[in-house]
Amino acid sequence: MTSFITPDLPEPKATFADLGIRAEIVRALGEKGIEYPFAIQELTLPLALTGDDLIGQARTGMGKTFAFGVPLLQRITTSGPDRPLNGTPRALIVVPTRELCLQVHGDLSDAAKYLNAEDGRPLSVVSIYGGRPYEPQVEALRAGADVVVGTPGRLLDLAQQGHLQLGGLSVLVLDEADEMLDLGFLPDIERILRQIPDERQSMLFSATMPDPIITLARTFMNQPTHIRAEAPHSSAVHDSTTQFVYRAHALDKVELVSRVLQARGRGATMIFTRTKRTAQKVADELAERGFAVGAVHGDLGQIAREKALKQFRSGAIDVLVATDVAARGIDIDDITHVINYQIPEDEQAYVHRIGRTGRAGKTGIAVTLVDWDELPRWTMIDKALGLSYPEPAETYSNSPHIYVDLDIPTDTTGRIGAPKKSPVKRSPSVGDRGSSDQAPARKSTRQRRRTRGGQSATGHSVTNGETDGSAAPEGASDAPSGDGTRARRRRRRPRKAAGAEAPVATAN
Repeated sequence: MTSFITPDLPEPKATFADLGIRAEIVRALGEKGIEYPFAIQELTLPLALTGDDLIGQARTGMGKTFAFGVPLLQRITTSGPDRPLNGTPRALIVVPTRELCLQVHGDLSDAAKYLNAEDGRPLSVVSIYGGRPYEPQVEALRAGADVVVGTPGRLLDLAQQGHLQLGGLSVLVLDEADEMLDLGFLPDIERILRQIPDERQSMLFSATMPDPIITLARTFMNQPTHIRAEAPHSSAVHDSTTQFVYRAHALDKVELVSRVLQARGRGATMIFTRTKRTAQKVADELAERGFAVGAVHGDLGQIAREKALKQFRSGAIDVLVATDVAARGIDIDDITHVINYQIPEDEQAYVHRIGRTGRAGKTGIAVTLVDWDELPRWTMIDKALGLSYPEPAETYSNSPHIYVDLDIPTDTTGRIGAPKKSPVKRSPSVGDRGSSDQAPARKSTRQRRRTRGGQSATGHSVTNGETDGSAAPEGASDAPSGDGTRARRRRRRPRKAAGAEAPVATAN
């Protein structure tokens, strides 16, 4: 396997047109403001256009989508009469998450805007992913799909059902392969690989290259060229991202974050948590403080997640709280700040998180809040990445240094206005009930009847059969209805006759 490593990253001068890209694609990219390729694109295009297998390695936000998307579109539309575009998939892009599926589908659809099949119909790009009904996706495949972008599970399902035909593929792409490894998708990918033709072009793109990915590449690729769009000594994290690390108390984190969100120049911001429950809690609290915020996590239905992402991309909200898995595939170039509300599990997750800012040649700010019990894990992350922040400064929402570091006005408070509409709560879809971190509160059918002095709410004495003042309401029974068990009768104290003394219990 050949390596091709660039020692430096000079400002690219060649345009897509200079690299031999079709005029229709150049025109479509130009309408999106894209004229000059990034380093990974400039290095990849000459090899990919000739049909060579390749491995593209570049950090998040370096333009990997068009690095494989542009040559893919050009090859399937210029392959000649041997491989006509007849509605059978000619290219397959496998991605790890639904969000990345939508992102890649959108980018390729934009680039293919002016491309047509031989019969004159527009080139068809179809997205296939879970969390949505099967029927519309099956119909889209039946109507004709030249390029398919999908997640492994749903792709395999539709292929096994006979709706997705993989025998006509000429190009295969595995995007974000390291994330597919992390999510446990390699067995599904191997099953997909067994169903596609041996004669094909294969491209694999990944931010990192762990050993299982290298093994996979050797298995299904034919003498691939390994392209790294960075110098060997480059840091694993973006040089254009300024990082701040603070030791913060859990009870003060929301207050501290609300000040960070009021820093001068702060634009679209992503806040990362480790758990779904914390993501929703932080989003709710920030909305209560007046921030335009949304949430993306596994307890939200797919429609709610897509709605939040759409609002974030459009600017309707400028703060997005997300878990690591849900955030994979969110590709937005103008994020100015990333806040690690909880530190990630390992250094690779940290790289992926802060890679959401400082993209496409822009600068960004990453703020990491380390709780006291997270210090050992943070020490390992810091050492692995060589960040030189082994002992973060103890920081609170009123600490003067955070106002100086992040350019926060000194008169800032923890609230910016009236509460905003609360972010969309979880809307369970079929099959995901019971997976929530937060179980819904039970609606009690019992009424508290006891008051002070042993008197019930109606003023009568509490009878012997009631348990600590929480007897069931009238007509209710402790035994399940319909099981043949008699409801427990209430024991009543016998009344004594007027003037009679109460009976005295004696021991036998």
